[in-house]
Amino acid sequence: MIANASDPSGVESAYTDDEQLVTVFVGGQMFGLPILQVRDVFIVSSVTPIPLAPTSVAGLFNLRGRVLTMLSMRAMLGFERSGDKTETTAIGIEWRGESFGLLVDRVGEVLALAKSAREKNPMNLDSRWGALSAGVHRLNDQLLVELSLDTLFNHSLKQAA
Repeated sequence: MIANASDPSGVESAYTDDEQLVTVFVGGQMFGLPILQVRDVFIVSSVTPIPLAPTSVAGLFNLRGRVLTMLSMRAMLGFERSGDKTETTAIGIEWRGESFGLLVDRVGEVLALAKSAREKNPMNLDSRWGALSAGVHRLNDQLLVELSLDTLFNHSLKQAA
């Protein structure tokens, strides 16, 4: 479902400054990922651990013949590990020619938001998120933190080194 506050018909014009974000929830907080970088949404029942991997790397997962490196968004964003290990929702992405899965608590909907409505990070935003954020969108009931995948991956690679 695409929500577009500026166009009630739901049809997005090629001449708007809208960007589409896939919303995901981690630790109760809403984050947005650019839809153009999202390839799949899927359920993960088991991940093969990688010995000596950084805490942000949950392991490997075979998705229809493609091996994905699974990354924990909880670890990347500074949240505590979840006690629920049965099924996890994941977002499949491609970054620099590699396939990754981002483990999240749940996936929301796709929102079409005006780029011009994106604000700079507020001063009181968690500093761990602010370093990974492209900005925020104030929605009716909560704050959506838009994540930059380049910044997210570069930050995680520095921590792993």
